[in-house]
Amino acid sequence: MPRPHPKEFRDDVVAIARRGDAPVSQIAKDFGISDSCLRNWMHAAEVEEGNRPGVTASESAELREVKKRVRVLEQENEILRRAAAYFAQAHLPKMIYPLVRELAADGVPVAVTCRVLKLARQPYYRWLAAPVTRHDLEEAYLANVLFDAHVEDPEFGHRLLADEAHRAGLAACDRRVWRICRDNRWWSVFGKKRAKNGKKVGPPAHDDLVLRVFKADRPNQVWLWDITEHPTSEGKLYLCAIKDLYSNRIVGYSISDRMKSRIAVNALVSAAARRGDVTGCVVHSDRGSQFRSRKVLRELHRHGLLGSMGQVASAGDNAAMESFFSLLQKNVLDRRRWATRQDLRLAIITWIERTYHRRRRQARLGRLTPIEYETINTPQVALAA
Repeated sequence: MPRPHPKEFRDDVVAIARRGDAPVSQIAKDFGISDSCLRNWMHAAEVEEGNRPGVTASESAELREVKKRVRVLEQENEILRRAAAYFAQAHLPKMIYPLVRELAADGVPVAVTCRVLKLARQPYYRWLAAPVTRHDLEEAYLANVLFDAHVEDPEFGHRLLADEAHRAGLAACDRRVWRICRDNRWWSVFGKKRAKNGKKVGPPAHDDLVLRVFKADRPNQVWLWDITEHPTSEGKLYLCAIKDLYSNRIVGYSISDRMKSRIAVNALVSAAARRGDVTGCVVHSDRGSQFRSRKVLRELHRHGLLGSMGQVASAGDNAAMESFFSLLQKNVLDRRRWATRQDLRLAIITWIERTYHRRRRQARLGRLTPIEYETINTPQVALAA
């Protein structure tokens, strides 16, 4: 079964088809999809807008949520009924974890049971795996001694508290004592103030894994990505594009009116959805804040991608991507003044999908287009084109 196209791509193709500049069959051919597929997208869009009868995506999602809620309410009712019967038995110990285990065996999720009975799941799983270990018992005794010493002398730091524990017969290294004091926030009254603004240090930049060698021997080996902007009468429009160095194909892109980290995440999700298994692929960029965000870092880890970044203020470290943006600037952005963001958006994706991918031949590819090059050299990739 072929992988679904990204929603952003579907919406853009439908918008182009609605303009009526070309027949639907020609537009479908230009964008590498079937005629029936494009007509289904247009039909679904009309249903979403209320122009045709049918069940919209929001209504379908709402129905699923209602069914899910009914199922959860039934489970919650069963939990409360079983809990009342469980505590009514006087001969049983007043411990709720056995009831959680019984409900889990009957198909009630542990998360639902713990939420209804106001229990934490992690302690339950620890109890389920084993009783209290000797290490935990020793840790509790040590924490009690440290707490008593801290209350008696609040000015003591963790090293002096460790000395007090040693005198009480509970020897522990300074690092262990510090960890217990940190977890319980037993700080010395003379210690420095802890930050309260909630700010965290940003993730470090990636190493440069490309080193200006803009070549790849196979698909999904090295990707380049960057963000460009262009003004319109409504304001600036931003494009984040990802290029595969193997065929120079733009495997993912996202367009937005704001240059936030979300535009980079959407482009990465689009590329991963189109290319399938991309584990081990190097994704190279500059050191922009969008590419250093935690959202992008999580997305890289989720797909098994390797981050790479050039040096600060060194455009040559991402020259191959800058070359694509130069072509886009000459062929689309600078051709005329753009009145609306939507007009420029449709022009950009039309040039990428119709002209750059399927009509513009490149000398490095043996006078082939990116789609032709991948089709000839990697037949399995052609199925996803």
